[in-house]
Amino acid sequence: MITNLLRGAAAFCLALTPLTLPSPAATATAAVVPVPEVLPLEDAVGRLPVAEEDRTGYTRTSFRHWNTGLDTADGCNTRNEVLLAEAVQEPAVAAGCKLSGGKWVSYYDNVEVEEAGKLDIDHMVPLAEAWDSGANTWTSARREAYANDQDAAASLVAVTARTNRSKADQDPATWMPPLPDAHCRYIGEWTATKLRWGLAVDQTEAEALKVYAEACETTIVHYNPAP
Repeated sequence: MITNLLRGAAAFCLALTPLTLPSPAATATAAVVPVPEVLPLEDAVGRLPVAEEDRTGYTRTSFRHWNTGLDTADGCNTRNEVLLAEAVQEPAVAAGCKLSGGKWVSYYDNVEVEEAGKLDIDHMVPLAEAWDSGANTWTSARREAYANDQDAAASLVAVTARTNRSKADQDPATWMPPLPDAHCRYIGEWTATKLRWGLAVDQTEAEALKVYAEACETTIVHYNPAP
């Protein structure tokens, strides 16, 4: 899994008032903190609900992206924040978050890229696939959160434009990264993303994931349910 300490940071503050207990109403409405999950790939795949897909009403504009990102003051949108987070050699950042220089490695095909414009930011589970798998019932705000999700490193990934466009909106039953060594990681991250967002899989997709899970017996899935 991609590890990046700049993403997913959160601050929590708790104010205590002496001799004052929280009201029952406040207790009832307290936010539930999602519990991170860590489990073998085969078990993770087994947790995915199976359902028919439905693309009725889908348009790409149903998912607002790229928005102002995690840091609304840095002048960078989500795309550029992901590029900065995933660079193996940091690019220079000019006014308007214009990036120059830098280096990235596209894990789908193990290609080094030294120009940000030659990279796409891939939604691990494509927007159309997310819509088909349950996002068609979400609010527009939740779809925007999904399309710009930097709180999980697997959700968005910088890859060569040709691999992203080859993938398009396909699931692992019909498309996998061209680099065989990337397959177990990819299946783990696909599964993690679907579990994080409570998305279903269709029968053909479920069968493909089970086959890959059997071959990737040492792959561990990490995910944190989206709020």
